[in-house]
Order: sequence, then C-alpha cells, then structure tokens
Amino acid sequence: MTHLDIQEAVACVRAGGVEGPFDAAIVLGTGLGSLVDELTDVVSLPYADIPLFPRSGVSGHAGRLVAGTLEGKRVLLFQGRAHYYETGDAGAMRAPIALVKELGVPVLVLTNAAGSVRAHIRPGNLVAIGDHLNLSGSNPLLRDHTEQRFVSLTGAYDAPLRQTLQKAAGKAGIELPEGVYAWLSGPSFETPAEIRMVQILGGDLVGMSTVPEVILARYYGLKVAAVSVVTNLAAGIEGASPSHQETKDTAAEASEKFKRLIRGFVAELTDV
Repeated sequence: MTHLDIQEAVACVRAGGVEGPFDAAIVLGTGLGSLVDELTDVVSLPYADIPLFPRSGVSGHAGRLVAGTLEGKRVLLFQGRAHYYETGDAGAMRAPIALVKELGVPVLVLTNAAGSVRAHIRPGNLVAIGDHLNLSGSNPLLRDHTEQRFVSLTGAYDAPLRQTLQKAAGKAGIELPEGVYAWLSGPSFETPAEIRMVQILGGDLVGMSTVPEVILARYYGLKVAAVSVVTNLAAGIEGASPSHQETKDTAAEASEKFKRLIRGFVAELTDV
C-alpha cells in the first residue's frame, strides 16, 4: 500500500462527509460497537465502500466508519476491525490506521475484548494496557522494505494518555488496573498450557487483536492508548473454557461502564 493508494481512501471518506479535524480515533472491539450510539452529528460509511478497507467477517463487528461528536470533541470511530486470523495478514488494519494518520488525528484509542489470565481480574472488569507480548509469530511490518519498519515500541502505550484514562476512571468511579496484553493469533482459543505460559511470561490478558494495530500506529507516528474489556477467564482458570458467545455477551454487559470510561477520557483530552 502506497501513500498514493491511501489518498484514494482519504478522498472517498471526505466525499462521504467524513472531514476533520478530529480529536481522537477509536477502534471498537467485539461487542463494544454501541459507543456509536453516544455520538451526535453522525456521518457513517460502510468499510465496503472505502478503498483498501478490510471486510470484517466476525459477528460483533459491524464494519462501519463513524464520525461524530462526543463530549464536545470530534471523534472518528472504527466500528469493528479485521483480524489476522481472518486474513492471514497481520497488517489487515493498515489502511484504517494509515487513514487516521492522513486525517491528522493525534490520538488512537484501541479497544478489545480479552481473556484474563489472572483470577483476580474478573470478567466485566476494564484494564488499561500498559505493554504487550507478541506471541503470534507475525508482525504487520513484514515485507515492508523501508528503514521505517524498525519501529521502537518502548513506551508504545503513551504514558500521558494512560494517565488521562486513569483520571477519567477515577471521576467515573471505575477501577482501572493496568496490565500486559498477550497477542496470540487465534481463531481457536488458547490451551490451558498456553495460558500458563503467558502467566510465566508476565502477561495479564490474552486476545487476538490490538497488538498489530499498535505496531502500525507507532509506524505512522500516532500516540496510542488501549483498553481491554475482560470478557472471560482464560482457559483452565477455575475450569474456564471460553467461547465467542461468552465474549460477546460479557462485552455487551460491560458496555455501559466502558462507554462511561471512554466518554470521560474524551472529555479530558487536551492538546497532545
């Protein structure tokens, strides 16, 4: 994908009424798409109408780009994502992330539904991601032949943005621990042995997304924050055997708390 290619997508969304400036862009994970209902002055475009955009084939991901106003700020919401396990391409979300860069959006917030590998982090909890483990065996910058591919991921999850998340959580009365998110490729859930491995390596959460988007965001020079909604205990913990239906159901149950956090975070955003 070239700079010229992404300009075609930029022209398309602008022609469809999606025009900045924006204060933040937010990628909404499984079961979290109802945040779009909180927006006013809404403009919406299906991913299928935007050049280069992925086609998500996972239930719980509507596949729409939605622009609007939230807490007095202009935001760009990605209602659903494409996953590595759908495409075999870790860079499946490259075009949406590149679009964020081209539209001049300073902040990217990534959200997901995740499993907890720590028994004290219960389903329904929210967790701010402070770092990650890439255990997928892949990377979205494979086959990129520029010097830009050697991206530093020290501080990938922006410290001031994490502080803003904590401030918003405090005002909303929401407990928001920080954790390390481990990316495994999916689509099958992890085995109990793999969960024990993640625990030993220092992970707190497991999931099948987000990490490649963080890498791409840093590639494009964006500031990143990320939040997980814990939808299940990971395999083997208290006898857990996760399912996609459980993921969707618990994410929906936690969505009101999630929306309060994101609204508070957006309200707290200042110049970044």
